[in-house]
Amino acid sequence: MMLTEETPVPSAALPVEEMKDHLRMGSGFADDGLQDGLIETYLRAALAAIEGRIGKMLFQRRFLWVLECWREDEQALPVSPVSQVVSLTLVDAAGGEVVVAPATYRLVKDLHRPRLAGKGTALPTIPSEGLAKVVFDAGFGPAWTDIPVDLRQSVLLLAGEYYEHRHDDGAQAAGLPFGVVTLIERWRTVRILGGGKK
Repeated sequence: MMLTEETPVPSAALPVEEMKDHLRMGSGFADDGLQDGLIETYLRAALAAIEGRIGKMLFQRRFLWVLECWREDEQALPVSPVSQVVSLTLVDAAGGEVVVAPATYRLVKDLHRPRLAGKGTALPTIPSEGLAKVVFDAGFGPAWTDIPVDLRQSVLLLAGEYYEHRHDDGAQAAGLPFGVVTLIERWRTVRILGGGKK
């Protein structure tokens, strides 16, 4: 299985100015934007770390998921929340592709474990030695304000931690800061049965 981000978070959507306020940058200084690139880098790193920990995409974007077999009659999707399945394509061993009609499958929405299921029947059979390509949109929304407030705060805290310790020699304790862990705890997805049915 392989998950690829098709549309990255645009720079304009990142809360660079809010991050500056969080860091209290610019108080008494001219805002010349010299730190903007660095702040954006740390925001992206914090987003990736938190998304990886909770299994949820914060900003909405498009993904391509390639897999060789369905685990069950309903296939759990690798991240959440999923707003729509854009397409499902079956690829045979020779590379021939068939786009599956949307009327034959459906998205079972769930904040923690969205699933792809057949409509009135099982999911279409993946060809022998072939694969399925699922294109879907996941994330809370396209804007920073679409993300729940506790997750937004966790991103700012973690990006601030990265910024403040950017010159450290690695002596810092590994792992996320306690405040970040506390904010994201309720959003964590408990993974059981390797993505199979509960």
